[in-house]
Amino acid sequence: MNWTRDSRSGYSLERLLPVLLGGLVLVYFAVPFLAFFTRTGVDGVVSGLSTPEARRAIRNSLLTAPVSTAVATLLGVPLGYLLARSSFRGKRLVEAVVVLPLVVPPLVGGTMILTAVGRFTPVGSAAYSVGVPLTDSLVGVVLAQTFVAAPFVIVTARAGFGAVDERLEQASRSLGHGPLATFWHVSLPLAGRAILAGVVLTFARAIGEFGATRIVAYTPQTAPTRIGVEYRRAGIDAVVPLALALLVVTLVVLMTVLRLGQTPGVDPP
Repeated sequence: MNWTRDSRSGYSLERLLPVLLGGLVLVYFAVPFLAFFTRTGVDGVVSGLSTPEARRAIRNSLLTAPVSTAVATLLGVPLGYLLARSSFRGKRLVEAVVVLPLVVPPLVGGTMILTAVGRFTPVGSAAYSVGVPLTDSLVGVVLAQTFVAAPFVIVTARAGFGAVDERLEQASRSLGHGPLATFWHVSLPLAGRAILAGVVLTFARAIGEFGATRIVAYTPQTAPTRIGVEYRRAGIDAVVPLALALLVVTLVVLMTVLRLGQTPGVDPP
């Protein structure tokens, strides 16, 4: 059997199996979306999103998810660089701690956050005394979202920096640029593709977070927690409007970041 490229069809036979298997996965992804979003017509979506509770939940998600993503990026990218470029005692432990929020069930993660910053803990009590409650507040939502989402940008940033040729950084240093300037003008742009991918994943995880947020800050409600309330109240049809809104927001952010990745100096994801 000839496994080389077929000039008549434009496809090689050796690609047939990956195409078939990949197509099955795509169908598996697409069918639930189509079945879900065809349950409610346009009128149902509009009426579902017009309630004060829905608008408030969407607003809270739009306020908190970008903040969580920004915090995770500002703190996680330098950590990713450190893990990619440094060897130190306890590095494996640090790497394990970074991955732990991905392994721990979100409900358990939320409970862990409560044990650290709950209102009756030393940290939570001190924050509450100065008017900054760390639970049942937008701050609590950000804490929960950051906990579950930050590992994505850390892991992808580390992979991106690890793929950068260290000789380019050394060349920058030999030309008189300091560590910070080298990081900003050489390492960061070259790792931009991975970092942008991590930012997208972090935002998507943050805006869709339900379990940890429900434990740490059930109120004020975000879109996912409101979806949980609506599902218990009226079933699947009631959650379609908010789910559609979340999907649209995530797609808009994804397309924006992808477009940003196509600007000069940054490789597209």
